Amino acid sequence: TSPDDDVAFYQAGGMILALWSRRQLAEDSVVEDNGGWGGVTLAHNVRSAGEVDQVLAEAEAAGGTIARRGAKTFWGGYSGVFVDPDGHPWEVAHNPGWTLHEDGTTSLGT
Repeated sequence: TSPDDDVAFYQAGGMILALWSRRQLAEDSVVEDNGGWGGVTLAHNVRSAGEVDQVLAEAEAAGGTIARRGAKTFWGGYSGVFVDPDGHPWEVAHNPGWTLHEDGTTSLGT
């Protein structure tokens, strides 16, 4: 994150809860904050940039809409966003600074 980001990360068991300002989350999730969006984006962390692209392709094939193709991020990772058929945005991300365990749980730090 950058110094002017309003984001906090909390370890919650094998998951990570990230709290962003609504404006920044809307920008990052590529959604319009026009009152119809609930202010929540789910994120799925994977082990590599290639896996981000694979999951985005699978989501698109299953009826999702790509809102942001996979790309390098300012925080050193790689992520993209799709919107599922019900209108919920999902970020698919690879964060080299986090540990993704074999059982799928995630930990802050490596």
